[in-house]
Amino acid sequence: MPIFLDAGSLEEIKRFHQMGVIRGVTTNPTILLQNGVTGGMPAIKKRSIEIANLIAPLPLSVEVTSNDKDKVVEQALTFTSWADNINVKVTIHGPNGELENLEIIHELETEHDVRVNVTAMMSAQQCFLAALAGATYVSIFGGRVNNMGYNATDEIRKLRHVLDQFNLDSKIIVGSTREVLNIIEWLNAGADIVTALPKFIEGMIVHPFSKETVQMFLQDATRAEEMLPETVNGPFEDRS
Repeated sequence: MPIFLDAGSLEEIKRFHQMGVIRGVTTNPTILLQNGVTGGMPAIKKRSIEIANLIAPLPLSVEVTSNDKDKVVEQALTFTSWADNINVKVTIHGPNGELENLEIIHELETEHDVRVNVTAMMSAQQCFLAALAGATYVSIFGGRVNNMGYNATDEIRKLRHVLDQFNLDSKIIVGSTREVLNIIEWLNAGADIVTALPKFIEGMIVHPFSKETVQMFLQDATRAEEMLPETVNGPFEDRS
């Protein structure tokens, strides 16, 4: 499942899903707002169900909107009731470093059978602890790691090693993609999944030399047709 699409637009998700190149979708409040999802929880529910139905059985990550323990558990159970392929994004800790989130993650996975995508992590050690807590997915923000002056591939390799060493089943997601190169680079470093905005998947597909070559092929094909003799049934009829 190498690529998850970071998107909230049904049109964009449908376009890449029909290509067969994505293996899931991730959202968060920022993405949904950018894609015009306003109106609070009813709007989030409507869009989440639409996306989940569109890509089923591929997974959709929906992020909780609270840091209160009871509210997070309540939202997680509500979100996963909307569709079988929805999993829940929970941050590694609270906005001021509160530690209760790992307890919440462990409870959701072990007591409520909710698949959790632990997000907003910047280091292998954070991801390792989330994996020990039972998270299905551990998300490290590779682009932000690079922005801090570190190489995200080093963290990904370390994380891959310890997950394999201790037989932990969590899947490594690397997000916060900043450039097309990141996708292959991070998968090569050991990520199971890289999340990408639509523009980066387009950048993977379209290469300037490929465009030049396709244009040359079509131009030469047109010239070749013009040089063939005309026939009743078209220029390619065999007159012999």
